[in-house]
Amino acid sequence: MNERAKKLVAAMPAGFEAAYIGTEANRFYLLDFDAGDAGHLLVLPNELVYIIDSRYIEIAQREITDARVVLEEDAMAQLAAELKAAGATRLYLEDGMPIAGWNRLKGWIPGVEYDVTSTLGDTLVGLRQIKDAEELARMRKAQQITDACFTHILSFIKPGVREIDLMLEMEHFMRSHGAEKLAFDTICVAGPNTSLPHGVPGEYKVQPGDFITMDFGAKYKGYCADMTRTVALGEPGEEKRKVYDTVLKAHLAGIEAACAGKTGKDVDKVARDLIGAAGYAGAFGHGLGHAVGIDVHEDPRFSPKCADIVRAGMMMTVEPGIYLAGKFGCRIEDMVLITEDGCEPMPTSEKQLIIL
Repeated sequence: MNERAKKLVAAMPAGFEAAYIGTEANRFYLLDFDAGDAGHLLVLPNELVYIIDSRYIEIAQREITDARVVLEEDAMAQLAAELKAAGATRLYLEDGMPIAGWNRLKGWIPGVEYDVTSTLGDTLVGLRQIKDAEELARMRKAQQITDACFTHILSFIKPGVREIDLMLEMEHFMRSHGAEKLAFDTICVAGPNTSLPHGVPGEYKVQPGDFITMDFGAKYKGYCADMTRTVALGEPGEEKRKVYDTVLKAHLAGIEAACAGKTGKDVDKVARDLIGAAGYAGAFGHGLGHAVGIDVHEDPRFSPKCADIVRAGMMMTVEPGIYLAGKFGCRIEDMVLITEDGCEPMPTSEKQLIIL
């Protein structure tokens, strides 16, 4: 049994007997093995049991060294047999597990009491929030690939190039330079489309004076990077410069405010108040940031509603933006590692306005 599983068992209530892990991200966290939505992971007090079908059994047996890997024949019957052999009568389930999966377990594993409270889910969330050395190393590598992509794409931004072509170039670069996949669908929008925080790249052709906003990230060995940069093609004009400067000031103020011991809403307020004081109240609709890890969007959040305490070891984003409907928008985002007395930004890419 690996250290993460041991921490999970130790953090569960006294008398813990067994837990079923039914979500992809949590299975990956405990196994460091990705088979998508396939497989069934059983956590016992002193052992991990991974039941996996024939598509993945060979690679699972080769790569997983700290769990007992079993070929799936009849998963529910096998789980029932494992619980019986362990003498377990109480099984914890994640509260985020789909109802269909819960019903399947309930119907096929009789004689077991199910705990469907938030206990298991909350415990896993708490463990995943604090990144260990291996997780940080992978996230740093994902960020290095992402930074290199930003440097690469700048030379491709020219008048007449389509948003979708820039997006494809970015995604090809990340995949061909070490990313196993993308952390999320790349956002690359220009001109009036930059007022859409999650705009979808399309046929729009970049014009002189446009802002181009790129929100993107590589995924490396299961862990995500998340970065946004806004650049200008040619002189953007006074209004765009003012918006950019305001967003940059809010971004830097948010980084300065981010440290252990504060609530998510405390950090958000610093950047939000600055944007409002500059005359853009209401133009920053989303939260200031979110945790990142195996999933690109995790808890806690930097948002007006999040009272969770930020802790050292969390990886968060700081991503203020201003969006003027029908005109343009701007966002700047860094991942930052929270420390006891501040935070460490991950990207090395330039944040002052780049005019191409």
